[in-house]
Amino acid sequence: MTIQKATNITWHKGEVTKKDREKYLGQKGVVIWFTGLSGSGKSTLAHSVEKSLFRKGKLTFVLDGDNIRHGLNKNLGFSPKDREENIRRIGEVAKLFADSGIITMTAFISPYRQDRDKVRSLLKEGEFLEVFVKVALDIAEQRDPKGLYKKARAGEIQDFTGISAPYEEPVNPEIVIDTGHTSIEQSTEIIIRYLKKKKVI
Repeated sequence: MTIQKATNITWHKGEVTKKDREKYLGQKGVVIWFTGLSGSGKSTLAHSVEKSLFRKGKLTFVLDGDNIRHGLNKNLGFSPKDREENIRRIGEVAKLFADSGIITMTAFISPYRQDRDKVRSLLKEGEFLEVFVKVALDIAEQRDPKGLYKKARAGEIQDFTGISAPYEEPVNPEIVIDTGHTSIEQSTEIIIRYLKKKKVI
């Protein structure tokens, strides 16, 4: 649990509501949380969905794990404690984006179920959409776009998810996509259809 250290602070409520912004944008502000092993295709899929939504005139943004670690979370490593703080921070940022009416996508391994559930609890019902980007470990290792699995197997990277650190699969995600059997185009369409069904777009 994160302790509130600042005192004498007050929450200031704005006069423009989330509903006002959503009406203006013609969409609902939600967080689409892509989770899965390294090499599962999280970032590729998130950016493909972003491009598809942008072409439909929707305002959207991807918060990518590696990109966030270059700035906001540059002081965090990959220990369990740092992973927890990494997800806590990005969860708060994603909520701010969603409150502004943006369809916000995050692409993080986010290996711990409890951390993902904490982010879900920040948002209202239907505003957090968990997408489990599923892939067999051997396929992820074959892809290994960054050469990380090879380094992890050689002992050069510690606490690597799927090799020397655990990954806890989602129990009840809104969407499951097996990228070992589903193309990027098909996967993107599955998510777009879901957003239409739930009247996000």
